[in-house]
Amino acid sequence: MDKEFDKWNERKKKIHNTGARRFYHEREIWWCSLGANVGDEQDGGGSLFQRPVLIVKGLSAHTCVVIPLTTSKSRHPMRISLGNIDGKKSAVVISQLRVVDTCRFTERLGIIEKVLFRDIQKAVKMMF
Repeated sequence: MDKEFDKWNERKKKIHNTGARRFYHEREIWWCSLGANVGDEQDGGGSLFQRPVLIVKGLSAHTCVVIPLTTSKSRHPMRISLGNIDGKKSAVVISQLRVVDTCRFTERLGIIEKVLFRDIQKAVKMMF
């Protein structure tokens, strides 16, 4: 599969130079420009290279830890179902946890329930 690294690099420059930082909270789900990544890392899609992400930990006003979402129906111990997000059955892919700058965020999609969020936090802690 060919990846559009050059297009992503141009988009990334625009995000860096003009991206507005977003105010966020843990448990929120945002569209995030994750880009064209290496190998099996979760990529973003479309012209903005976006994918929904769940914010699991705030680090500063400008950075946070996120987990990308997937609509894949594959069952895996590192995936926890979130139900319908933006009209699609979704799950978090815990193994793809990463730090991002909030200027990558484009639109807030919603917030997940506290009980489900605690389950995800426990699963993340189990990784380490």
